[in-house]
Amino acid sequence: MDMAGSIRIERTAAAWLARRDAGGWVARDQAELDAWLAASTAHRVAWLRLQAAWRESGRLKALGAGLPAGRVPERKQWGPSPRATPASRTLAGGERSALDAGALVFAPRSRGVQSHLPRRLSAVAAVAVVAIALALGWRVHSPPVHQVAYGTPVGALETASLADGSEATLSSDSRIVVALSRSERRIDLQRGEAFFHAARDAGRPFVVAAAGHRVIAVGTRFAVRRDADGVRVVVTEGLVRLESDPGSGDRRQPTTLLPAGSVALAGPDGVVVRAGTIDEARQALSWRDGFLAFRDTSLADAAAEFNRYNARRIVIADPSVGALRVGGNFRWSNSEGFVRLLEQGFPVRAEYGDAEIVLHAR
Repeated sequence: MDMAGSIRIERTAAAWLARRDAGGWVARDQAELDAWLAASTAHRVAWLRLQAAWRESGRLKALGAGLPAGRVPERKQWGPSPRATPASRTLAGGERSALDAGALVFAPRSRGVQSHLPRRLSAVAAVAVVAIALALGWRVHSPPVHQVAYGTPVGALETASLADGSEATLSSDSRIVVALSRSERRIDLQRGEAFFHAARDAGRPFVVAAAGHRVIAVGTRFAVRRDADGVRVVVTEGLVRLESDPGSGDRRQPTTLLPAGSVALAGPDGVVVRAGTIDEARQALSWRDGFLAFRDTSLADAAAEFNRYNARRIVIADPSVGALRVGGNFRWSNSEGFVRLLEQGFPVRAEYGDAEIVLHAR
């Protein structure tokens, strides 16, 4: 719901509250209010919030009872009534006591005047409840947001079950922040890569934001990876929409629809989409099963992939070594085994250290 719609509902709820508290409330009025509340969850939420704020304003009046007109009690210094006994004013040690509700004195209510208050005054008071709610720190128009963060260290994977029924599988050294509201499910991919199984909810789009781009779905399976130079999106089921984040300024790019089997690379220079099979897309995500799949990949890129999953890094010492092409499926947890295979089949010499493995031309 947009802000204008929320404001309209809040005003209608305030009008109902003013009408009820102005006097002359009959069964027909209650039936009309019940019908309005039953028409929408948003109506009921707005009504409950204003009721709570209205009750809170009544409590504030009670806490100020007995004070001279125009005087506002200081924070945590609500005073007892001037008619309270000395014993109720002080403790044994002479300190001021906590508020004694029994010592409060309320001004008598004039029933004749109260029953004939103009409806306009009650309406003003009801609308003022919105201001009271804001002063108390309540979010009248903003929907509640459930926010939680998930992260993984280097060499670990984690599958997180989200509150809406979706799942997110985080790759090594990755972090996401999930914010779920009534209108949107937003995931900020702050680092690394994650595979998402978005639960179907047509009323709340599933939005993954990363590096100035947004990937939007309703119910599907896809992965988003954040690199230094852009974003990679792999779709294994359904359809997703790739677009620039509204706050990305000059980098805004046309919206791209990605069906299952698509692999898209989005960077400052635009979006490149490779249409393939679903099996090919799944191979690009074989890290979920503990493997890295290379197909005519440069050794420099292969080393960079292994380094995403291992604290002991593979370092390319000679450009000629980095330009070699490799292929096959390798366990990402066994970088040393990968290097030993390179030594057997390529003109590569490895220098093994505790923190890194350096590859030289042989």
